[in-house]
Amino acid sequence: MRAQLAEAEQRAAQAAAERERAARQARADQDLFARAIGPTQPLRAHGRVVHAPAPTPPEPRQRALDEQAVLRESLSDEFDSSTLLHVDEHLSFRRPGIGADVTAKLRRGHWAVQGQIDLHGLRVHEAREALSAFVRDAMRTGLRCVRVVHGKGLGSPGRAPVLKAKVHGWLIQKKEVLAFVQAKPLEGGAGALLVLLAQPGR
Repeated sequence: MRAQLAEAEQRAAQAAAERERAARQARADQDLFARAIGPTQPLRAHGRVVHAPAPTPPEPRQRALDEQAVLRESLSDEFDSSTLLHVDEHLSFRRPGIGADVTAKLRRGHWAVQGQIDLHGLRVHEAREALSAFVRDAMRTGLRCVRVVHGKGLGSPGRAPVLKAKVHGWLIQKKEVLAFVQAKPLEGGAGALLVLLAQPGR
């Protein structure tokens, strides 16, 4: 115990000596600087105003929480999309007022794919929120045609394409979605959709 106390006192003494050496060095540097520049005279007050730095804007956490809540609530998992899907060689959808030529053009690649989201490996609620955010961002940046990859469900229990039906229903509920068709085999086939979005401002 005594050895520990002695060691602590020694460390404290060394620290004090180091502080004293630093203070002496600082004073010596100030003296050297004063001798180098010669006599000086303080500036007279000239009415300068020192402004306080602008406060950091508050982080809009509540707005982010509200947006997340809207994303969760805007799409229902109980929506039955089967009554709105056109049964042709592939399941497709077009909103009322959109002609059949639109889905035909979409299938032929008339519009270039400008963006893509891959929902593979996501849980249903994660995929729903991700898809909603993707459509919102696509509309914000003016994208017209996008690809949504939902997978074929080969890794799901019972090999049932759970996300495929969900994605159909979610997209139909989005008023920004004008039409969608199944992608070509080289673009994902039964595991992906080509989606036509409304033009901003319309």
